[in-house]
Amino acid sequence: MNPDVSNPSADGAWVRRFHRADDSVRLVCLPHAGGSAAFYRPMSAALSPDVSTFAVQYPGRQDRIREPCVESIPELADAIFDALAPLAGESLALFGHSMGATLAFELAVRMEKRLGRSPSALFLSGRRAPAHFRAEADFVHTRDDAGIVAELAALSGTAPELLENQEILDMVLPMLRSDYRAIETHRGGVDDVVSCPVTVLTGESDDRVSVQEAAGWAAHTRGDFALETFSGGHFFLDDHRDAVAGIVRAGLKGTRSEARPASRQGASRQGVDAETT
Repeated sequence: MNPDVSNPSADGAWVRRFHRADDSVRLVCLPHAGGSAAFYRPMSAALSPDVSTFAVQYPGRQDRIREPCVESIPELADAIFDALAPLAGESLALFGHSMGATLAFELAVRMEKRLGRSPSALFLSGRRAPAHFRAEADFVHTRDDAGIVAELAALSGTAPELLENQEILDMVLPMLRSDYRAIETHRGGVDDVVSCPVTVLTGESDDRVSVQEAAGWAAHTRGDFALETFSGGHFFLDDHRDAVAGIVRAGLKGTRSEARPASRQGASRQGVDAETT
C-alpha cells in the first residue's frame, strides 16, 4: 500500500486505502473467504476520485500472516466494527462479496443497534440470504488440503498456477480453512432487518448462490431493494468490474451526508420480490 493514501483515522491494521478520493463519500469493502484487501484495488481505482474506497484486511494473511485468524463471523464482525469506529460518523456505505457480504450485513446490523444509524447503502455480492442456509454434507473446512484446493479450482477465482505452487498453498491453506469454518458454521442474521437501501449482485451461473437465494435479501431491508444479475459464476466480479463499479457509483449518489438514522418505518421496495422469484 502506498503510505501517502493510508487513512490515519481508521485502524491501520484492519483498513487499506489505495487511492486518493473525495472523503465525503466513503465505501468500505469486505473480501471473500481466503481474500484480502487487495481484491478491491481495481474497484478503488474505478471509483476514484469520486468515492473514497477502503478495504478491510482480515488477520492471518499477507502482512497480517502472523496473526491468528478469527473463526467466528460475530467475533470478526465485532472486531471490524471497532476498527471502523472512526469512520462510522460519516456517510459510510458497505460492499461485501461472498463471506464479505455476510460480514457487511452484520456490520450494518451493528451500526443500527449500537449507533442508531444505518449505512448510506449496502451492496451484497455473491451470497445467499441468511434464511437460505445450506447444510452441506461435505463442508469445505472439514476437507483435507486437496479438497480445499479442489473447491478453489471449481470457483475459478484463483489463478491455476497458484494452486500448483505447494509453497504458496502451505502458507494460505490454514487461513482458507479458518475462513471457511467461520462462514460455513454461521447461522445468524435470519431475523435481522436493516433500514438502508440494499443492492444484491449475483452471477447467474453461480452454483453456490441461486437467483432465488440472492433475492431473499429483500426480506432483510426496510429500504429499497434491487437485484442485479450478471453472466458468470461465483467470481463474476472479475469479468464485470466496470459494470459493478457503475452500479455502486449510482447507488452512492446523494449519500454525501451523515449516516442515515435507523428507520422504524416501512419503505417501498424496488427490484425483485423474493417470494415470487
